[in-house]
Order: sequence, then C-alpha cells, then structure tokens
Amino acid sequence: MHYGGFIGATLYSSYVSIGNYYFYSRMEKTKTALVLGATGLTGRQCLDLLLESEQYAKVIALVRTAPELQNDKLQSLVVDFNRLDDYASQIAADDIYCCIGTTIGKAGSQGAFRHVDFEIPLKVAEIAKANGATKFILVSSVGADSRSLVFYSRVKGELESALKKLKYPSLLIFRPSILLGNRKEKRAGEAIGRYVAQKMPFIFSGALRKYRGTPVNLLAQAMLAEATEPAQGTRVIENDEIFTIAGNQ
Repeated sequence: MHYGGFIGATLYSSYVSIGNYYFYSRMEKTKTALVLGATGLTGRQCLDLLLESEQYAKVIALVRTAPELQNDKLQSLVVDFNRLDDYASQIAADDIYCCIGTTIGKAGSQGAFRHVDFEIPLKVAEIAKANGATKFILVSSVGADSRSLVFYSRVKGELESALKKLKYPSLLIFRPSILLGNRKEKRAGEAIGRYVAQKMPFIFSGALRKYRGTPVNLLAQAMLAEATEPAQGTRVIENDEIFTIAGNQ
C-alpha cells in the first residue's frame, strides 16, 4: 500500500473507532432499568443509585403503591401483582433489578411467601425478556439451594434455577446474608439477626464469615457495579464477593 494510502486508511479507521465509541457510549447512557421491589430495603437503595447513574436515562419502579420519591428519570408503574399480564406491554426495560422479597411471617403462609418470592419475580422475568430485556439482576440469599430442606432457602434456589432456564444473555445472582439497614417494617427474626451481626461480628469469622450481615448500601453498590459491566452468561456473587466488589468502588 502507498504510504499516503496507509495514513489515510489509518485515519479513517481511527475515525470509525472513535465514532463507534461515542455511539455505543451514548447508547449505553440511554438504557432503561426496571426495579421490582423498589419500596423495600434493598430496592430503595438500588433506586437511588440508578437515578444518580449516568448509565440509565429512565428508571421504572414496578410497585403496588407509588414511592414518594420524585425524579425526572423515574416512572412509577403501579400494578396489581396478581394480574401482571395486564401490564405486559409496560414491563419493558434493558436491565431488570429484582429486589422483591418477604418472610413467611409477614406473608402469612408458605404459599403466600412462594407467590412473592418465586411466582412474581419469575413472571416479571418472563415478560421482560419477551419485551427485549437482556440483563436480570437478582437478590437471592446465602444458602439458596433448590434441594434444601429449609423452605426459605429452597424457594430461593428454585427461583435461581427457573431464571437460568430463561437463558437471559446476562443473569447476575447475588446471595447476601442478613440484610443490614433501616427497614420501615418490623421483622422479628431479622431484628435478632441484625442485632447479632452488628453487636457481635466476631461470631462471623472463619467458616462462618460468609454469613456476616450484608449492609444494603454495599449490596446495592455491588449490584450496580456488576450490572454495568459487559459480562455475559450466569454469574453467582456470594456474600464475601459482595463486600469485595463494593469495596473496590
């Protein structure tokens, strides 16, 4: 190739590369996020971070009652969670943040608990994927296992397995321990767990380290950090790694 032609080709290639960089950077910043469980302890933290993030131009809160928070980027989608198909066309986003969860005590029965922690997240995941979602970020739990003898852990594990079958291009599963933060509602079991985690952290050392309490602000930071990476496939983030990721921010 003639020297002048080489220079010209190099400049053109650089121009195209720079153009693509700005195109994809701009495209990344016009993404939409949807938060399931946006009024809960972890969901509120995620919502705040997503609204501050330049990665997202729009954030949808899929809720039973609209949050008090006001923001130009925020769209509150108030739904009846027993009739999600009625809102299918509106459950559309690039990235789905699933923070919904309850306890058997609050739900009132194992069946009601399963409806909130398994059926609703899976239905939202199915609808969102059909509408083009490419990334699903799930708050699961330490010890999640579809074969567990513990009902809570088994349901969490069953949801993980069901989501994997949907074959999202990117599925991020976070497994925190007891969540530490200021919850509006009172959960007796969690209150005891938080007290132990906060007042006697020395208990959670060695083999028990993975069960140490997880501050929800760190969990939300880790979720957003991983979600904005171009990782593909299924990735399970255990409790210790949540601390590591958040600590690197």
